Amino acid sequence: MAKFFKGLYAKLNTTLGFFFLMTALFWLKTYIAYRTKFTLGVESPIQQFILALNPLPTALLLFGIALYFRGKLSYWLMLIIDALQTTWLFANILYYREFSDFLSIGIVKGSGSVDNNLGKSLAGILHFSDLFVYLDVLVLIILLLTKLIKVDKRPLKKRFAVTMTIFSIALMMVDYGLSVKDRSGLLTRTFDNNYIVKYLGLNEYAAFNAYQTHQQATSRSQASKADMKSVQKYLKNNPAGENFQYFGKEQGKNVFVFHLESFQQFLINYKYKGQEVTPNINAFYKDQNTLSFDNFFHQVAQGKTSDAEMMMENSLYGLPTGSAMISYGTSNTFQAAPAILAQHGYTTAAMHGDVPSFWNRGNTYKSWGYQNFFSKSFYPNADKPSYNVGYGLKDKIFLKDSAKYIQQLPQPFYAKVISVTNHYPYLLGKKDSSFPKTDTGDNTVDGYVVTAHYLDQAFGEFINYLKKVNLYDNSMIVVYGDHYGISNNHRPAIAKLLGKKKVTNYDLAMFQKVPFMIHAPGVQGGVNHTYGGEIDALPTMMDLLGIKTTGNYIMMGQDLLSTQRNQIVPFRDGNFVTPQYTKVGSQVYDTATGKLLDLTASQKKQVTSDQDHVNTVLGLSDKIMTRDLLRFYTPTGFKKVNKSDYNYSVSSTNSRLKQEQKDNPTSVQAKNGGKSTSSDYKTDAPELSKSK
Repeated sequence: MAKFFKGLYAKLNTTLGFFFLMTALFWLKTYIAYRTKFTLGVESPIQQFILALNPLPTALLLFGIALYFRGKLSYWLMLIIDALQTTWLFANILYYREFSDFLSIGIVKGSGSVDNNLGKSLAGILHFSDLFVYLDVLVLIILLLTKLIKVDKRPLKKRFAVTMTIFSIALMMVDYGLSVKDRSGLLTRTFDNNYIVKYLGLNEYAAFNAYQTHQQATSRSQASKADMKSVQKYLKNNPAGENFQYFGKEQGKNVFVFHLESFQQFLINYKYKGQEVTPNINAFYKDQNTLSFDNFFHQVAQGKTSDAEMMMENSLYGLPTGSAMISYGTSNTFQAAPAILAQHGYTTAAMHGDVPSFWNRGNTYKSWGYQNFFSKSFYPNADKPSYNVGYGLKDKIFLKDSAKYIQQLPQPFYAKVISVTNHYPYLLGKKDSSFPKTDTGDNTVDGYVVTAHYLDQAFGEFINYLKKVNLYDNSMIVVYGDHYGISNNHRPAIAKLLGKKKVTNYDLAMFQKVPFMIHAPGVQGGVNHTYGGEIDALPTMMDLLGIKTTGNYIMMGQDLLSTQRNQIVPFRDGNFVTPQYTKVGSQVYDTATGKLLDLTASQKKQVTSDQDHVNTVLGLSDKIMTRDLLRFYTPTGFKKVNKSDYNYSVSSTNSRLKQEQKDNPTSVQAKNGGKSTSSDYKTDAPELSKSK
């Protein structure tokens, strides 16, 4: 035995020995991370084998680069490559824990636009065990520095390096072959990054994502009018039609789009310790003049809030990776709600209590035709630490300060109001909310009801203000949740919240429901059970306002109130929900009962047809986005947006609003004799009470 260990130690003191030691340690930690840090849905022995195999090919390939060099340089190159790969693994562990997805080039590029509260977020996401991925790197460095492993200065024959390169590529092909055999069309028909990592590995996913990003950059130059005609043909052959009961019912009304950050449908009427979490939103949901949809799903991917905004205001899907607002918001042609309504006599404005670079809003909103964007610089308290929740002003302060601008908007107006307090990591002091945390034992989840309750209180104060200044009965108020607040990685906590022993994939699909409510005078309220998603919001709103979209505007969604809609709800990963079926990966459930189905021939035919529809609409939407196809088509009566027409500086905006008060005295303030209505806005925000 002693002789064996002596021989092993001697091998470790060679370049090849160190190379194989490093590769083995990297493979082991990656495989452990796959099994313990990610939920990759491994379902069979062959998938288990592929998962164990896939860290090896690129590890051998990348570490093998160092074999072409000699001495210390070879060793330190291996360590640098190991550290870089480990950092990529570590970053994905953190990102996946919160977002159930993997980092993409688009997300990395837009990181400065996404998260200005990174410190708090990391503190909530990071587990001590995550740091162990660096343990092998640290140990190997110590072994070299202490000379327990000595650097082999002898040159390695080039044939060993070449052989290792060839072997790693061959192993990569074996991995890919096994993967494609288990899941045909792996790289062509999947919308889920989990599949790529499960079958090919994190490094291969990064390479594939880089390829996709390159394709996006080149696809625009390859586009033609023929591409646009194929989209038009599909929409012409699959119309939903307007709803005749409500078409034009709210013509000329003001429009509010109230964005409920990270707000899920299960919160509606949800009680904890006998208290309603969201009593004000519940009352709005049940109002006799509110149309409420209880089978409405978010359809976002990595772009999260930005994906929701893209769908709500353009009826186009976000991208499978990254954020469309970041990648294409500045350069693309759009026919968005603000531009459409501005050309129908509306004043348009968006309000968000953070910097305009967040999700590239400052540029994207110009492309969408927003005349006004009230961002952080318009809110005097935005930089005060106690007023800020990390992603912008606390909702109560933000909404009260926004009233100053709402009252100046000439009517009719279209105003989007984006809340932020109910945002991960769900941190709020006791002075802001006394609502108790849940007791799931999951720190990420337990604060969720606290910030949701605060958002609800802020919403109630905002609605009371609208009533006092006579905007409530003269407006169509659209309220929606942008995406999940609790990711699927928190299964035990979700089960406790829902009162279940455990949750299935069906339960998690239903957990993606978010509220969608339309309140307007003259609307017969009630709960509508139609299945739909964020992609359907814009055609629904436009039809209510009497603006014909079918056969004119390019929208991938359908009016939720149309009796002809198909009720297929695509998710960005290619799964879907219909009133009959819920498809999650290879599993199909009965939507009404949640029962896992063993499909009959006729059921398989219907599921295949529904899947073809999902793949088609997602593919067409991606073509519109990545190839900028809307530049080839202008709807009848629509004028293309000129981004240079818009200036969101404080001085320019204030000057324009003052002039509009004179030219078009229809604003709330103008009708109030030029006097501010800010005193009509009542809030119990402790920061504002203290400052008085």
